[in-house]
Amino acid sequence: MVKQTALIVFLILSIINIEAMDKNPVKIGIIGLSHSHVHWILGRANVGDFEIVGIVEPDTSLANRYLNYYGLNSDLLFNNMEDMIEARTPEAVTAFGPIFDHLGIVETCAPLGIHVMVEKPLAVNLEHAKKMKKLAEDNNIHLITNYETTWYSTNHKAYDIVHNEKKIGDLRKIVIHDGHEGPKEIGVNKEFLDWLTDPVLNGGGAIIDFGCYGANLITWLTKGEKPISVTALTQQIKPDIYPNVDDEATIILEYPKMQGIIQASWNWPFSRKDIEIYGNTGYVIADNKSDMRTRYKGDKKEKKINLKQRNKPYTDPFVFFTSLIRNEITMDRYDLSSLENNIIVMQILDAAIRSAKTGERQFVIEY
Repeated sequence: MVKQTALIVFLILSIINIEAMDKNPVKIGIIGLSHSHVHWILGRANVGDFEIVGIVEPDTSLANRYLNYYGLNSDLLFNNMEDMIEARTPEAVTAFGPIFDHLGIVETCAPLGIHVMVEKPLAVNLEHAKKMKKLAEDNNIHLITNYETTWYSTNHKAYDIVHNEKKIGDLRKIVIHDGHEGPKEIGVNKEFLDWLTDPVLNGGGAIIDFGCYGANLITWLTKGEKPISVTALTQQIKPDIYPNVDDEATIILEYPKMQGIIQASWNWPFSRKDIEIYGNTGYVIADNKSDMRTRYKGDKKEKKINLKQRNKPYTDPFVFFTSLIRNEITMDRYDLSSLENNIIVMQILDAAIRSAKTGERQFVIEY
């Protein structure tokens, strides 16, 4: 009986401790609602592993539409960051607006010790990225960049095969395809389309929107190695739809003994985010987030692999971000979300844009 009582007490205390942890979720503010990826966080608002304490969106029509759809209280809404921060004291913010706004968000939040997560890419250009990096480091905040592909089980298994299992030998070529039929063609909301196709607010078209995925993954797979040179070609295949930005981009990265090829497009016949990794003794192809193929030296045919979702906190950006803030996990150097990786991404994109404009091979700018 004593043992049973002790067990019951232990179970009750465990439940209390779990509930206590749940009662102290990370307080998050959302800056902007125009980026359609915001549905990811709004759809998780009531899960309980973090608390949305404020939303900044001056477009009240857009804000009310989303608040009503997700059943969120209108008291969450603010017209500007300063008012939201003063009233709700968030520990962290997530940015879901134009890429151009990322610098201003970090300029406001970093000196206050507020952690920041932005949607890809890190910044609208390298100049902004450098300022953001200094602000984050000077004020000791987490500044991470979210990509959908960061949470793909197949990409992480591919990394293990390359670096831990060492099954394909030395890297020779990485080919990455990212994109879809075009933002207008797939029906993104007007508020998103307006800035996504603006060369100032987004920094470019497909070369920025989807080129960043490949630069991020290749930088991770090479453990932070910078390319020797960058050569890029951009086109306006649909100038009637996208008159101000490119809609097609190919970026070639030169490494001492390897090539990276990034194909970023608003012209695919269907949406795709896949990666091919070739070594001197085999290859790995990740077709999507769960399906992949491998073939190693001596294999007569490909092997197909299907993977389940990764374990927490590596399932989505919000669990990951809050776990970082609570010091429950740390990031490896050149992690997909890391500042070190995403500064190199911006260096690659900067060189790619220069190459596309000049028609010449360009080199990564050091600083």
